Amino acid sequence: MGRITTRRPVVRLRGEHRVERPDTLVVEEPLELRVNGAALAVTMRTPGHDVELAHGFLLTEGVIASGADIAAARYCDGVDDDGANTYNVLDVTLAAGVAPPETGVERNFYTTSSCGVCGKGSLDAIRLRTKHSPVADSVVVNSDTLTGLPDTLRAAQKVFDTTGGLHAAALFTADGEMLVLREDVGRHNAVDKVVGWAVTNDRIPLQGTVLMVSGRASFELAQKAVMSGIPILAAVSAPSSLAVDLATESGLTVVGFLRGRSMNIYSHADRVLVSEGGVDQ
Repeated sequence: MGRITTRRPVVRLRGEHRVERPDTLVVEEPLELRVNGAALAVTMRTPGHDVELAHGFLLTEGVIASGADIAAARYCDGVDDDGANTYNVLDVTLAAGVAPPETGVERNFYTTSSCGVCGKGSLDAIRLRTKHSPVADSVVVNSDTLTGLPDTLRAAQKVFDTTGGLHAAALFTADGEMLVLREDVGRHNAVDKVVGWAVTNDRIPLQGTVLMVSGRASFELAQKAVMSGIPILAAVSAPSSLAVDLATESGLTVVGFLRGRSMNIYSHADRVLVSEGGVDQ
């Protein structure tokens, strides 16, 4: 739709030099997600791959278990001042026999690009039970393969190159082959788009894969990995304590501070095979 980036005027100061010029910014717009016509959530996202975002969100929130649970997804309502569709309202129709999500206080939520799911009723409400637990996944990844993922991720971030304002998430095989990459102003949206790609391509559960994210490994990202059956979550920055707790309980390997030849493995380290040359201390 050509709505991923936009141009805005900016005053650039470099020492004593002042220049007025247009700058490229990443677009951030709300997406209202409806299920069977009923409003479920609003998220601030970068437009694009919205259907994947919806599929991934619904799977990681436990509403669906596979792509077969969704009958249709279409844009509706939402018009601008000129009467044109904003493509900011997406209605998902569940397949026959699939129970709709609860719409009480604990299930209605608003998400932002900086945090993920906000305002849920309790911690127990977001410790969702997964149908695709990674606990039995016996995949092993070489440490050399892991150390190469951040550069591969960064090289594939096309929109980041022009804006500097996007998070990225990518799915890799255990041999380091990139399966899919998505960028978004929200890290949780980027992961939902990756998971949604897997849902729409009938690849759930995501056994034997590595989810690589450009920022930190928060609880919400660990939860999304567990819900989709991903056995390894790797991040260039730190994990949170709750993410590690969930990973330990759920059989998820969490790798943090993945930079150069260094990394910290916070849970289920048996999935990482140290290369002959080792890793930096």
